[in-house]
Formats: sequence, C-alpha cells, structure tokens
Amino acid sequence: MKRLFFILSLFILTACSQKAPTSTSAILLNEEPTTTTSDVVDQKTTTPTLFIHGYAGGPSSFGHLIKRMEENNVATKEMTLTITSDGEIQAEGELTGEATNPMIQVLFQDNESHEWNQAEWLRAALAYLKETFGVEKVNLVGHSMGGVSSLRYLGTYGEDATLPQVEKFSAIGAPFNDFVATSQTLDDLLRNGPTKYSARYQDYQAMMPTMPTFAVQLIAGQLSEMDLSDGTVPLSSALSVYALLKEHHLPISYTIISTNAQHSQLHENTEVDQLLQTFLWNE
Repeated sequence: MKRLFFILSLFILTACSQKAPTSTSAILLNEEPTTTTSDVVDQKTTTPTLFIHGYAGGPSSFGHLIKRMEENNVATKEMTLTITSDGEIQAEGELTGEATNPMIQVLFQDNESHEWNQAEWLRAALAYLKETFGVEKVNLVGHSMGGVSSLRYLGTYGEDATLPQVEKFSAIGAPFNDFVATSQTLDDLLRNGPTKYSARYQDYQAMMPTMPTFAVQLIAGQLSEMDLSDGTVPLSSALSVYALLKEHHLPISYTIISTNAQHSQLHENTEVDQLLQTFLWNE
C-alpha cells in the first residue's frame, strides 16, 4: 500500500512540473502584441506629406480624408499652405519636427489655373518648407489635376538639390494623358504605354531625363465593366504613365478602384485611405 501511494505521489509531481512551461509560454505570447504596437508607433516619421487638390478644388477636397487619418491615429495634420497666384505662401500652423507622419494640406488660391502655374506654386511651397523648417524630404499626394501638376513639378524641379526631395508620390484619378481614351487592353497599356498621346503625355516623355527617383503609386477608378473610367478620367489615362515611369526604373504600383469609384469620390473612399496608409506609412 505504501508503495502504491509513493508511485501515485511521484506521478502527480511529475505532471505538475510538466505544466510549468505551458504557463510561461502563455505569458510570452501575451507580451508580443505590446512589442508589435510599440514597433508600429516607432515607424512614424517626421517626413511631411503634402495633399494637393484637383481642378476647382478646395479645403474639402482632401479635408475629410485628412480627418479620417487623424481619427485613426495614422497621421497628424500640422499645416495648411495656401498659395496665391503670385506664389506667396499663407501658412496656418507649423511643423513640430516630431514623428507624427505630419500632413500638410496645399490649397491654390486660383484653383482653376493650369498645371504649369501649379507646378511653380508647388515649388514655392517646398522652398518655403525648406527655408522655414529645414525640410529635406516630402511625400506628395495629388488628386486629379493635383497629380498632373505634381508630376510636372517632379519633371521640372525634382532634381533641384536646393528643394526638399520627394520620396513618394501617389496620384489619384490623375489624367496624365489628358482625357484621351484608348481601346487597348490593360496588359498592353501597362507594358507599352498608350497608343494615342496627348501633348501633356509627350511633355512627360520629354521630362524623363530630368526625372528624379521616387516611389510611385497610381490609383484609378473604374465604374463598371462597360465604363472604363471614373466618370471623368479614362482608366487608360490615369494609368498611362505606368510603363513610362517603370522604364525609368522607378518603383511603381497601381490599383484600380471599382467600388465607390466616381472621380470626385475617390478621396472619400476608405479603400483609397488604406492604400495611402500602406504606401506612405507602412500602416
């Protein structure tokens, strides 16, 4: 009887000792999300991202998107820059220099001017940020004409070492080949570029030798299988520069939005929000 009791006691002690590592493992697993969350916070940078509206745009053009980014604790709006037709900067707010993924909303006082003026005004804005806050790097996000003007700026002033260098450029529904629609397949467009060229697209071709290196994201809207456009900009125009920029060895990606894809609603689309978060801030 004593021998049986001894064997039972030994079995219980052995079983308890085998459970200890399981308890330790559970504690370690519970600690992992804390480390991961800290890493995500540490990924935020001081690099400002400029949001440039389209033709006839204004504060509401990117205003709601910027607010959603703030509400989701992805980025922080720190400034609004309004640029007059004379290229003067009217600044509201200031850059803190902190790693908040700072956002800057750019507004053109003459919001119906052409892309050449807007490229000049973007240059004035970036020069201001360099001179006032010592900004060395920026990201650009442009909707519609804002994307067109941003790429024209990059081809004209992108290699100017006295200005902040652009790290990432996202274009949302931008008519890079004006409003020319082509009937070619998407594969052919992405591989070879458009079969019909607008004067705007030819300008981009001529700018390639002075185009700096930056990452590119193209976002285009497609309303339906029958309507290969966002209702304003043909899909083939929004993606027309893909082959051109890829040939220039720029890292480039594209996404076609098919839900809530109407042109003026693209910057109100939460799918676009997520695409921007991933591209700009690895969120």
